[in-house]
Amino acid sequence: MQITGSRVLIGGIVRNRRWLTLGSAMYGAHQICEALVPVVIGVIIDRAVATGDVAALVLWIAVLAVLFVVLSLMWRFGARLLTYAEAGEGCTLRVEVAGKILQPRGIRTDLRSGELLTISSSDADNASYLLDYIPRIVASLTATTVCAVALLTINVPLGLGVVLGTPLVLLFLHFSAPLITRRIQHQQETAGRAASVATDLVSGLRPLRGIGAETAAARRYRDVSRRSLRATLRAARTQRGFEGASATISNLLAAGIAIAAGWLALDGAISVGQFVTVIGLAQFLIEPLAQLTVVPSWVAEARASANRVAMVLSAPALVPEGQRSLDAPPHGLDIVDLRYGSIDGLDLSVAPGELVGVVAPQAADAEALVTVLSGQLPPDDYRGTIAVGGTDLASVEHGEARAALLVEPHNTDIFTGTVLSNITAASNILVDDPPADRAFLDDVLRASAAADVVDTHAGGLDTAVSERGASLSGGQRQRVALARALHARPPVLVLHDPTTAVDSVTEHAIARGLSALRHGSQRHGPEHTFTTVLVTCSPILLATADRVVVVDGGVVRATGTHDELVERDGEYRKAVLR
Repeated sequence: MQITGSRVLIGGIVRNRRWLTLGSAMYGAHQICEALVPVVIGVIIDRAVATGDVAALVLWIAVLAVLFVVLSLMWRFGARLLTYAEAGEGCTLRVEVAGKILQPRGIRTDLRSGELLTISSSDADNASYLLDYIPRIVASLTATTVCAVALLTINVPLGLGVVLGTPLVLLFLHFSAPLITRRIQHQQETAGRAASVATDLVSGLRPLRGIGAETAAARRYRDVSRRSLRATLRAARTQRGFEGASATISNLLAAGIAIAAGWLALDGAISVGQFVTVIGLAQFLIEPLAQLTVVPSWVAEARASANRVAMVLSAPALVPEGQRSLDAPPHGLDIVDLRYGSIDGLDLSVAPGELVGVVAPQAADAEALVTVLSGQLPPDDYRGTIAVGGTDLASVEHGEARAALLVEPHNTDIFTGTVLSNITAASNILVDDPPADRAFLDDVLRASAAADVVDTHAGGLDTAVSERGASLSGGQRQRVALARALHARPPVLVLHDPTTAVDSVTEHAIARGLSALRHGSQRHGPEHTFTTVLVTCSPILLATADRVVVVDGGVVRATGTHDELVERDGEYRKAVLR
């Protein structure tokens, strides 16, 4: 479904119509009271000061006091309601955008992670600011209307100056709105790209230092940052120029009214009190007129952000939603005539309960295979069939498909939280959960060698993990990720190079533990029959496999046990025994 920026903004208005209506009414009442203040002062001058009527003076001062009390209360409670609406709408949009980005089927977009982060935070907030702009517009229109009525009552030409002048000013300034929208949207896009580059560089700082590429990376960020700065300055110049022109025009209109009132007062066409009222109203008009004249700038900024929010919300799913269901486990894995990247017609069948190693001397073959199996590619991007339990995964409901086939990539993510929350992310197990669950968690920790990670830190399972797992070493992150995959207990598990960051002793422990946990003889019944595929060149892991498949040139070139292949296949020996 196509979502537009206008729809995003209108949706926010509809969701918050109650608070928006009440808040706008209170803002309007506040402006009515403020506009009546110079009117009452003029009445006091004409009816009390000029006549010396003390009773009238007391009465109208009391009226003035009431006006100040009411306008203060209206502003206070109106601002409270509208702040609630604005903050709530900003939160709603952030959640909607984040939910869209994080949906299991993914989204088809060219935006990078930094740009998506900017849209889900800054742009979502900017779009919600329309809920603050609308009451201010209502209040400004109310104030202008009350001033026009008051001036018409005092003198028709003065009132007509406001009634006719204000729409002409707004109409003239309205034509600049498209230019402002375009420049602000361009500025937001370049800022998003700068944020994306910064995110990439920070997350890859260690490898950049390792290859001595810090200077080139800094130059790249400097270039994109300068482009962002130029776009920001250009948008700011447009906005400030617009605001300066609008303020000048509104001030000239108010000054013209005041000069005309002075001329009428000298001619005796209006009284002294009315002259004071006109001067007060002219001074008061400057603020609402200035706000009305910057409306295009406000709306342009909100609309530009709403357009970017809409771009994410309307992005189609990367993977279509299937309708079929899988039979009960155990499941095998069948790959038929797969063609993607360097994979060219691969056929591979893994029986239920089998532990199979896949060796790809060319890293591109392994990467292409794991990418397709991960389920994050639309079916149009590859050819062939991936079947689990004899059913094509492309036709299976996505959540069920991903629960049946779990792929743990080589470059995996560790999240902010604790060691426990990372391992049990799929089940939210707690330390004080039932003994059976805790016993399985202990088995997982031993099988993945993550028990060493737990024992190394004083906090144990509750050890805090910083963003992207920066508080853990590379080997510790890899073991926690492996533990998370094992704890999910998927019927079919694909692991891509799960032990590259650990020492050989730990790798031996993981190889034994992985085989025992998922393929040990103590596990009986179909619900405990698991299928595992190890995409790796590690001889320690491959030695535990029931059989090993060698993929070379995008197709299966050889198959056998690890020992058989070492004995008879020189290319295999070269790939795994280096």
